[in-house]
Amino acid sequence: MTNARCLDAELVRALKEACGLDFSRAGTREIGGGCINRVLELRAGAHTCCLKLNDAGALPMFEAEADGLVALAANGAFRVPRVLTCGATADAAYLLLEYIEMRPLSSAEDGRRFAEALVQLHRDTGENFGWVSDNFVGASAQTNTPHPGWAQFFVRQRLMPQLALARSAGHGATIVRSLDPLLERVPAMFLDYCPRPSLLHGDLWHGNAAMDAEGRPVIFDPAVYRGDRETDLAMCELFGGFPSAFYAAYRTAWPPAEGYELRKTLYNLYHVLNHLNLFGRAYLGQAERMVRSLASELIR
Repeated sequence: MTNARCLDAELVRALKEACGLDFSRAGTREIGGGCINRVLELRAGAHTCCLKLNDAGALPMFEAEADGLVALAANGAFRVPRVLTCGATADAAYLLLEYIEMRPLSSAEDGRRFAEALVQLHRDTGENFGWVSDNFVGASAQTNTPHPGWAQFFVRQRLMPQLALARSAGHGATIVRSLDPLLERVPAMFLDYCPRPSLLHGDLWHGNAAMDAEGRPVIFDPAVYRGDRETDLAMCELFGGFPSAFYAAYRTAWPPAEGYELRKTLYNLYHVLNHLNLFGRAYLGQAERMVRSLASELIR
C-alpha cells in the first residue's frame, strides 16, 4: 500500500460528499482491473474500498454495473461487492465499492459451493427476457429490451448487434456470409426447449468469480439480464478456470436440457464475437469454427 499516487482533489471531494469518506491521504494500491478500467484499493483509517476509474464518458457503464451488482446482491445467493457511490467529475467516472479480499476457486468444495449459489441465482425468474435497462458486456453496449420469446431476444439483441459490429470492422466475410442464414434457423433450436427468464450474471468467466476469506462464493463485474440459465453455464466452460466439481454439482442439482451442447456453441459465439469486436482478429478463427459447427447442424 502506498500514497505515491494521490487521488485528484475534485475526485476526493466528490467521494467525500457522496459517502462521507475522506480519501485525501488514502493509501492506494493498483489491483487487477482488466483492460477497461483502472482499479485501486483505497485504505483510509478503518475503511478499505475498491475504486474503479475511467474517462468521464464511461459513467453509463459504471451506472449499469452498479445496477447489476444491486440486483445480484438482492438475490442473496452470492456475496457481491456493495455499491458505495457512483458518479463523475469533469475528468473521470468512478464507481466506489466495498473491498472484498478474494481468491480464485481452487478446490472441489469451492466448486460445489459456487454451483449451489449459481443454481439459486438462476431459480430467480421473471416474466420476460431482458432487463429494465440496457447495459454493457465488457465495454460493448448490450441492449435488453424485454421480450417474451427467448430465441427472438437472443438473435436480435445479442447476435445481430455483434454481427453488425463485425461487418463494419471488416472481420471475416465467412462469418457474415454464414451467420445471416444461420440466424434464421435459431428459433428451430427452441421448438422443444422453452427456457425460463432466469436472473443471469451475464459475463460469467472465471475472472469474475471468486471466493472470499470465509469461503463464500463471490461474483462481480456483471452484465445482468434475464435469459436462459444455460448462457451462464456455457460461458463458465468457454475459458475454463472452474474446478470440475463445479460443473458436476451444477449438473446434479439442475441438469441442462437435451441439446445443450449445440446451444452452448450458440451462446458462446456471442462472447467470442464480442471479443473479436473488442480485441481484434485473434478471435476470428475461433468465431469462424463456431459458425461452421452451428451451420453443419442447422443448415442442411
